[in-house]
Amino acid sequence: MRVLVTGGTGKVGNAVARAARLAGHEVRVLVRDTARAKAVLPHDLELVTGDVTDPSSLEPAVDRCDLVFNAMGLPEQWLPDESLFGRVNADGSANVARAAAAAGVRRMVHTSTIDVFDAPPGGRFEESRLAVTPRRTAYERSKQRAERAVLDASGDMEIVFANPATVYGPGPAGSASLEKLFRLVLRGLLPTVPPGGFGVVFTEGLAHGHLLAAERGRPGQRYIFCDEHATLMQLARTVVSVTGRGRAPLATMPVGVATAVAAAGEAVARVTHRPPLMARGQLQFLLWNAVPDSTKAQRELGWKPTPLDEGVRHTIAAARGPKAVQS
Repeated sequence: MRVLVTGGTGKVGNAVARAARLAGHEVRVLVRDTARAKAVLPHDLELVTGDVTDPSSLEPAVDRCDLVFNAMGLPEQWLPDESLFGRVNADGSANVARAAAAAGVRRMVHTSTIDVFDAPPGGRFEESRLAVTPRRTAYERSKQRAERAVLDASGDMEIVFANPATVYGPGPAGSASLEKLFRLVLRGLLPTVPPGGFGVVFTEGLAHGHLLAAERGRPGQRYIFCDEHATLMQLARTVVSVTGRGRAPLATMPVGVATAVAAAGEAVARVTHRPPLMARGQLQFLLWNAVPDSTKAQRELGWKPTPLDEGVRHTIAAARGPKAVQS
């Protein structure tokens, strides 16, 4: 089967492209920067230059494809220009869906997020808990709008939504990646962590989930992919436990201190135009502290979560070599 993957230089798209190739598919990847793509993608994938914000550039990418994995997007919770979230995440996704439908693509798996769901702080949620009001940050609102835009632009093409929790694991790292936390813990440079927690999902397991969604997912349905819920303190202690190295933080920040740090960080970021260590949107997400339920994906797709210690071990091994972790 010929498949197109968008977002191949990002963590999710990269893992999906690799998994699709290992599954025997003929994989084409939409890229903006060919040199960057060649540095992070297997050499036997077909690269097609294009940009999701330029509809005319998408026609060659979707030509003669049977399936599209739309895994591109801006995953950060802060950008100097917030309008980019809407132009890329929402409008760009609609452009991909429209081009794919016009080319006769049978099905598209759209990578969304758990941020489109609603639950009380600390509560548990599953796919029926779709938020009916706009979420708090520009990123979250863009992902809400992206789901609606994809459905509106899809025509007769089948759409299946993959809604991952916070993604970590091997692959290209973004500005908000958990791997930064892992490195700080290994170096003993993280004396304290913000409060709260979130669901996490390992990249390779998530990529397999995308393939299962393409094969078995019901059209129009959403599937949450989450291994388990974890606090930042739990993640840090897992890094120390599986490696026997580094030092876990000594304490968790009080909410008031974390709020002040996030506000100050964004004030500095507006001047430097560099992402803050913790944006207010990221802190809000942590304090939401809700628990995603992946029962539907496990039951309907046959997907299996990755144990946290196993995922962390593989992530660190991929970054530092197999001798960096204990067997």
